[in-house]
Amino acid sequence: MKYFGTNGIRGIPNEDLTTELSMTVGKAVSTYFNSKTIAVAKDTRISGDMIMNAVISGVMSTGTDVKYLGILPTPGLQYYCKKHNLPGIMITASHNPPEYNGIKCIASDGTEISEESEKEIEDLIDSKKFKKVSWKSSGRLYPESNAIDEYINGIMSLVDVDKIRDRKFKVVIDTGNGAAYFTSPYLLSKYNCHIVSLNANPDGTFSSRNSEPKPENLGDLISLMRSGNFDIGIAHDGDADRCVFIDEHGNFIDGDKSLALIVKYTVKNGDTVVTPVSSSDALSDICAEKNAKLIKTRVGAPIVARTMIENMAVIGGEENGGIIYGKHQYCRDGAMTLSLMLNLLASEKKTLSQLLNDIPDYTIVKSSVERRRGWEEIRKDLIERIDKKIDETDGLKILEDEGWVLIRPSGTEKIIRIYAESKSRDKAAELSNKYKSLLNELI
Repeated sequence: MKYFGTNGIRGIPNEDLTTELSMTVGKAVSTYFNSKTIAVAKDTRISGDMIMNAVISGVMSTGTDVKYLGILPTPGLQYYCKKHNLPGIMITASHNPPEYNGIKCIASDGTEISEESEKEIEDLIDSKKFKKVSWKSSGRLYPESNAIDEYINGIMSLVDVDKIRDRKFKVVIDTGNGAAYFTSPYLLSKYNCHIVSLNANPDGTFSSRNSEPKPENLGDLISLMRSGNFDIGIAHDGDADRCVFIDEHGNFIDGDKSLALIVKYTVKNGDTVVTPVSSSDALSDICAEKNAKLIKTRVGAPIVARTMIENMAVIGGEENGGIIYGKHQYCRDGAMTLSLMLNLLASEKKTLSQLLNDIPDYTIVKSSVERRRGWEEIRKDLIERIDKKIDETDGLKILEDEGWVLIRPSGTEKIIRIYAESKSRDKAAELSNKYKSLLNELI
């Protein structure tokens, strides 16, 4: 893809993501959708107003009206699009650092658009064959104030609210100054939780912590969980389509384990679960135990979501805290994920650490190297140097004797990602270091 990556178009505003490109993207997206109205929202990044206004200008120049939903998690916009049968555009760079921003396109069913649709939009960007109207027919901008309540009520309709409220959970939530700064604390208050919030103010520089909810970025949340008497800690990324958890002892829970846990208590005999090849084998073990079918795809939430739709899967997700609950909508949703976890804790009447004791224990070590050569060249060199069985569903997944290693180019950054898994933490680290060294040598 020339403009689109794994999750939309991303770049640094005024460098590669210019206002000129953003306006052109707005014209192309609106021409492609050919809808009377498009819904638009953004996260809290400083450049959000600039990029959004450029996109909106492009949209309105084609005669399309804009429903502006304000600052909203990406899944909040997606829910609005699904409920009102409208396409949408989200201005966000998700977990990327604050200097980045991006443009995501949402179909009228609430899913991120397909790769085929992205290619058609890219062709329009290059050909500049945009719809154009007279001044009297240009689009108008209409603020929308009900999107948050619609989104929150939709989530609450799918869990046992009374059971959650009865538990009066003590929760620490870190929204990372991102798009969920209001929505997630608001949702937790509706669940009758005792809430301590961290970084629940919109700050486009993410001055409190890096946007990606990794252990090294959640020191304050982890420290608070260890020092207080809390039931669970929750953290989001910049646009809140992901959610990670800290247990009652202050231990960070890897996304693959929270996914496996929620799947364990959600799926039934014969259900289908979808996940990328980057996910832990713990999920494979859980699905075998529950007699559920597991389908593995290329990495990318839109790919997982569309595979779920095609196979009528009840749940799916990624190892990064992105869970997709089919009964709600076919996209990653951090607020839905935290609701499913609270519902599970309330129903089982156990602590998070107790529930995790029943999840198969695997360790994934993640690392990366800078991509300074073309991926295809690197890929060919790797294949020549590896004498193990390789799965090429996405990148190269090397099946080792005591685990596996996935090597693939990032769709959002100029890096090559390395995922190494084993039942032994030391072995996972050894595999990670082995292939990181090999990559550095080849690059």
